[in-house]
Amino acid sequence: MRNLLNIEYKFKLLIIMGEQEESKNTYLEKDDIVLRSFPKGIFFTPLFAISIIFWIIQVFLPELNPWLGVIWLIIFFSNFFVSALDFPSTKFLIIILGTLIVVLLLIFLGLFPTLEEAEIIGKNINLGLPAEFYLIMTIILGLILGLVVLTSRFDYYRIERNEVIHKKGMFSTQIERFPVRGLRIKKEIPDLFEYLMFRAGSLTLILAKGTVVHLNTVLNVNKKVERIDFLLSSLHVIMES
Repeated sequence: MRNLLNIEYKFKLLIIMGEQEESKNTYLEKDDIVLRSFPKGIFFTPLFAISIIFWIIQVFLPELNPWLGVIWLIIFFSNFFVSALDFPSTKFLIIILGTLIVVLLLIFLGLFPTLEEAEIIGKNINLGLPAEFYLIMTIILGLILGLVVLTSRFDYYRIERNEVIHKKGMFSTQIERFPVRGLRIKKEIPDLFEYLMFRAGSLTLILAKGTVVHLNTVLNVNKKVERIDFLLSSLHVIMES
């Protein structure tokens, strides 16, 4: 009886292992990893979204709302700030945030002159923006982001089980193939704000024959690296077995 139970247990264990191996192979076959490098313009996506929302809101308001204008300008400044500068270290980010907090505290405590007190702007200034402004910005940003996404479709790398494929051109007229064996990757987070916004980072692919590929702005870079690591480790196990 004990021998029969041991045989049954081993048989079930083999079935489970086979199902896991089959599901792993299916996962590897269907879920190829596509790597795209996006231009810096992708970081204006929040401004595009807020422009649409504020356009709809302002259409139904009887008069210009200054708070909508203030929020829009803050988001515009933030997006432009992220696109124009790089923040490679946490210390630099802490310095920037600390400086802003100190300035705001000084203004709140009355120890630092406001823009009105410094006579930089008038007291009756109205930062309200018309609905037409939000609509025009929505159209402009939509066109820019559309081109950003479109161009990323014409130049990308696909990592499959057996090879790394580089497709370039509108109709994938330029195709390069590299063996996936020996592939090495290096991940970097060159800008903290970009990582916080879209989990973006840079990847370096070291392909066969020493070919090095740099992908500057890869969205969800950690997830991409995890999937590549899983693929490479699974292939290593399969080759050993």
